[in-house]
Amino acid sequence: MEHSARARRRHLPTSPFQPPAPAPPAKEFELEDQVTHDKYGLGRVLAVEAGRAVLVDFGTRKVKILAPFAKLYKL
Repeated sequence: MEHSARARRRHLPTSPFQPPAPAPPAKEFELEDQVTHDKYGLGRVLAVEAGRAVLVDFGTRKVKILAPFAKLYKL
C-alpha cells in the first residue's frame, strides 16, 4: 500500500530545505471554448460542470472529460 505522506507534511520555517512547489492552478473551461485533446483532436466545449467535468464536441463524437483534464488544452 502506498501512502501520500508528502502531501500531508508541512514545511517548518526553520527547515534548511526548500518548501514544496505549490500545486498548479486547476484548468477552467467555459462554454464555446475551442480545445484540443491528445486522443480526440480539436473540439468545442458544450457543457461545463464546475471543476468536475466538461462535455466536448469533437465533430465525430461528444466526449465527457473528467477533471483534472490531463490531456485537454484550451486554444
